[in-house]
Amino acid sequence: MSAEPETAPADPHRQVVGEDGLSPEARVFADLMTAAVPPLGREVTDAAEARRLLAANPKPDVPPLEVGSVENRTVPGPEGAPEIPVRIYLPDPVEAPGPRPTVVFFHGGGWTICDLDSHDGTARALCRGAGAAVVSVDYRLAPENPFPAAVDDAWAALEWAAGHVAELGGDPDALVVCGDSAGGNIAAVTAQTARDRGLPLALQALVYPITDVSRTWDSYERYATGYFLTKASMLWFKEQYVAPGSDPADPRVSPLRGDLAGLAPAHIVTAGCDPLADEGRAYAEALRTAGVTVTAGHFPRMFHGFFGLADHLDDARTALAGVVDSIAATVSDRKNSGGDGGDAG
Repeated sequence: MSAEPETAPADPHRQVVGEDGLSPEARVFADLMTAAVPPLGREVTDAAEARRLLAANPKPDVPPLEVGSVENRTVPGPEGAPEIPVRIYLPDPVEAPGPRPTVVFFHGGGWTICDLDSHDGTARALCRGAGAAVVSVDYRLAPENPFPAAVDDAWAALEWAAGHVAELGGDPDALVVCGDSAGGNIAAVTAQTARDRGLPLALQALVYPITDVSRTWDSYERYATGYFLTKASMLWFKEQYVAPGSDPADPRVSPLRGDLAGLAPAHIVTAGCDPLADEGRAYAEALRTAGVTVTAGHFPRMFHGFFGLADHLDDARTALAGVVDSIAATVSDRKNSGGDGGDAG
């Protein structure tokens, strides 16, 4: 897997940029999503209330993307902890007969909100697009279960998936971790744990990941408000997850602070107008410096959350295609669609 160019040609309409850096299309969706999410870290500071408000939002009346099968079940949790709910997506066996990649997916939401349902569309898109088995993990949320509960659950789920690859129709050499935002953080941490414990991974696919909570990055200030994810929300998420007494520089919280040598290849998606832009790109560069193969899709005119809008935004379709192609390519005898996975236009 070679590094992707970040200067790929863009569609002409994506040359149009709003005064704030977002494309006009992205601005519409950033505003719509902002209106649907409570002002976390400002007026709303209770996690349970935040979840209640999100659950009260009307659900879109859109049929889900079809896949071969979907199953809700539980898998063993860490020692002394509850079982972990997961949702397993399998592709159509005719369209993707196997062997197939097995993707262990961790949803975003600042370690505090969101669940299997909020990211059902993303999991389906990965399953359908990559012809992959996807195990979406409902890890324990903060502040009720602060660090390290989420990463402990993530490791337990990955171990279960690794032990059940054959049952899932998977290629044992095509085990992948994937996640967006806080889920990208969990996936990156889990990739480091897998290396340390001798579990080979084929890929870590990270979508605008949180990589270092021990500092406030410049992009937090540049995109503090008006781009869906806010600086106030990010600081609140950190407070919920990193309880007093925990070290925010611990590599299991801030994977950028860890030893990066010998990790699985990475595909990293970042959005230009995102408080997390700087740390996502810094992680990609640090991995390269450590000798890890990295492909990247950077989308300067997009915002945090755009990845789930492939039905509406060209950049989201390109970003999804880059992740899907990277996952599909982990099975050695498959050919991916040849998407470039990156765009600076």
